[in-house]
Amino acid sequence: MKDATMLKLEPRPQASQFWSLASPLLALAITVVIGVFLFMLLGKDPVKGLQVFFWEPIKSPYALGELMVKATPLLIIALGLAVCFRSNVWNIGAEGQFIIGAVVAGGVALLADKDSSRWIVVAIVLAGTLGGMAWAGLTALLRDKFNANEILVSLMLVYVADMVLSLLVYGPWKDPGGYNFPQTKTFESVTQIPRLMQGSRVSVGLLVALVGAAALWVFLFRTRAGFAQQVGGLAPAAARYAGFSSRRGLWVALLVSGGAAGLAGALEVAGPIGQLTPYVPAGYGFAAIIVAFVGRLHPVGMVFSAILMSMFYIGGELAQSRLGLPKSLTGVFQGLLLFTLLACDTLMAYRIRFSAPATLKGAH
Repeated sequence: MKDATMLKLEPRPQASQFWSLASPLLALAITVVIGVFLFMLLGKDPVKGLQVFFWEPIKSPYALGELMVKATPLLIIALGLAVCFRSNVWNIGAEGQFIIGAVVAGGVALLADKDSSRWIVVAIVLAGTLGGMAWAGLTALLRDKFNANEILVSLMLVYVADMVLSLLVYGPWKDPGGYNFPQTKTFESVTQIPRLMQGSRVSVGLLVALVGAAALWVFLFRTRAGFAQQVGGLAPAAARYAGFSSRRGLWVALLVSGGAAGLAGALEVAGPIGQLTPYVPAGYGFAAIIVAFVGRLHPVGMVFSAILMSMFYIGGELAQSRLGLPKSLTGVFQGLLLFTLLACDTLMAYRIRFSAPATLKGAH
C-alpha cells in the first residue's frame, strides 16, 4: 500500500527575501478569510463586516482624516519600539510610557490659562516626551543595575502607570465642575496641538510621525550609532569585540522608545482628547508592537502597518455601532494578524516540501 503524501518543512540555505515582504501580505489575507468565517459564525453579513473594516475608513476625506488620527500615535510608538527590538531589548511597556507621557503633558496643560502663550504647546510636548523617557528609564535602570527582565518590568509598569492616572483623575485633578466624572477640566484652547487643516482633527502630530520615520531610517541605516544598536542586537559578542557598549545600547533603546511613546501620549491628550480621563489608555502601546513587526521594523513598512492597524480600530468602533458587535472585535483582528504573521514568517527560514514516502508492501 502507499502512504499519503506528507508535508515537511525544509530549511532554506538563507532567509528568503521574497517571503520577508510577502509574509505580512499573506498574513493579512488569512486574517481576512478567518474574519469572514467569524462574521458568519456571529450571524452577520461578512460583506458588510469587511466593509466596515476596510472600506468605511477610507471612503471619504473625513474618514481618511480620522484614519490618520488613529495612525499617528501607533506609528510614533512603533518607531520607538523598532529601535528597541532591533537592539534585542524587549520593551513591552510602551502603553505605560504612553500613559505617563499623557499624564505629565496633561499636568503642564492644566497650568495654562487664557493668557498663556501659544508656545506652551512646545512645553507640553517636551514634558510628555521626558515623562515617557523617565518611565522607560526605570526599566533600563533595573535591567542595568539588577539584571531584571525588561519584559516583566516594563509590562508591570503599565499597570502602575494606569493607577497613577486613575489616582489623579479621581482625586486632586478631578474637575470640580465636571459633575463628579473622573476627568480633568477641558484644557484651554491655547494648549491645543495645531491642526493641519480646517474641519479635520488631523494635527501636526502626523507630520511629526512622518519626520520621525525619516529620521529613524537615517539613524538605523546611515549612522554609526544606529549600526551599533543593530549589531548589539544581532551579535552581542561581535558588538563587544568592535567596542560597542551593550549598556549604552540598552539605555539608548529604552529612552528612545519611551520618549516616542510619551510624545504620542502628549499629542493625544493635547490633541483629539483635550483632557485626561481614565480612558486615555487605548491600547496603542500594545497595538504598536504588532505595527512594528508587521512593518518588519522598517520605517516605511511601519507607515503602512500603522494605517492598517488604525483601520482595525475604526472598523471595531463601526462594527459596534452599526452591526451590534462587541468592540473587542478590534483586539480579535489584531491578535489574528499577529499570530498569522508569526506562522507565515516560518516561510522565510523554511520551504514547504511534499514528500512521497516509499511504497510499503503488505503481507500476502
